[in-house]
Amino acid sequence: MNRVLLVTVVAVLGVTVWLVMQTLHDRFARDVARLVFNDNLDAIDRARREASVGSDTLRAQLATSPAAKIGGPYIVVSIADRRLWYKEGDSVLFTAPVATGSGKTVTFVGSSRVYHFETPRGRLVVQRRDSAPAWIPPDWHYLEQARKRGLSTVQLVRGAPIKTKDGGEVTVVGNDVVRKSKDGSTRALTAEEGREIVVDGKIVIPPYGTTQRKYIGVLGAYRLYLGDGYGLHGTNEPKSVGQAVSHGCVRLRNEDITVLYDRVAIGTPVYIY
Repeated sequence: MNRVLLVTVVAVLGVTVWLVMQTLHDRFARDVARLVFNDNLDAIDRARREASVGSDTLRAQLATSPAAKIGGPYIVVSIADRRLWYKEGDSVLFTAPVATGSGKTVTFVGSSRVYHFETPRGRLVVQRRDSAPAWIPPDWHYLEQARKRGLSTVQLVRGAPIKTKDGGEVTVVGNDVVRKSKDGSTRALTAEEGREIVVDGKIVIPPYGTTQRKYIGVLGAYRLYLGDGYGLHGTNEPKSVGQAVSHGCVRLRNEDITVLYDRVAIGTPVYIY
C-alpha cells in the first residue's frame, strides 16, 4: 500500500514539474510576442538576455547600427505562426507568411556529426543585402541527396583527383570541376540542386570555391543575410512557404522578399521567437 502511495506521489510531482516548466515556456513566448507588438524593444532585449538567448557579438553589432541608434524599423519573425512582420514603432509596415526550420535532428551514414535544422531564436541583425544570391550547399546537402537516392558520397579535394572505373578522373581545374577522359580530353561538369555530379554510384562533394558548388536560383532573387549561414531569402519552392520545412533559414515568397529588400537597411534588428 505504501509503495503504491509513493509511486502515485512521485508521478503527481513529475506531472506538476512538467506543467510548471510548460507554463513558464508558454508565458515567455506570450510575453515576447506582446512586447514585440507593443514595440517595447528594451524589454525584449532584457527578456532575451534573461533567457540566455542571442549573441553578445550580435548585440554589439546592433548597438552600433544606424537602425538601432535612431530607433528605426525592425523585423519580427514568429516560428510558431510562421509569419514575418516589418514594423516601425507600433505600426506594421509589411507582413508575410514564411517557412522556417523543420526542427529535425538528423544523422547520416558515414558522418559522425549530428545536424539540427532549426531556425535560430533571438535578436539578430541584417548584416548584408544580397541580390541574386548563390546558395553554397553545405556538406549535409550532399549527404541528404545521397540518402534520398540510395547512393554514397565522395569528397573531391583540390590536387587529389577521383579515379573513375573507365580509366579517367574527376578533378579541379581553376574553379571548375572537370572530367578528364582516358585520352586526356577534359570537359567541365555541371551541377544544380537535385542534379549533383555522380561518379560510379557516388555523389561528388565539390570543394568550396568551385562553380559546381554554387547553385543559382535556389534562394530566390534576394537575401537579407543574418550571419552564421542564416538569412531571410526567397525560394524556388513557393509552396513550402507557411510550413516548417527549411534547414534553418527563413524563406519568403519571391514577391515578398523583393518588398523587404527594397525597404530594409543593413543594421536592421531582427527578432525571431
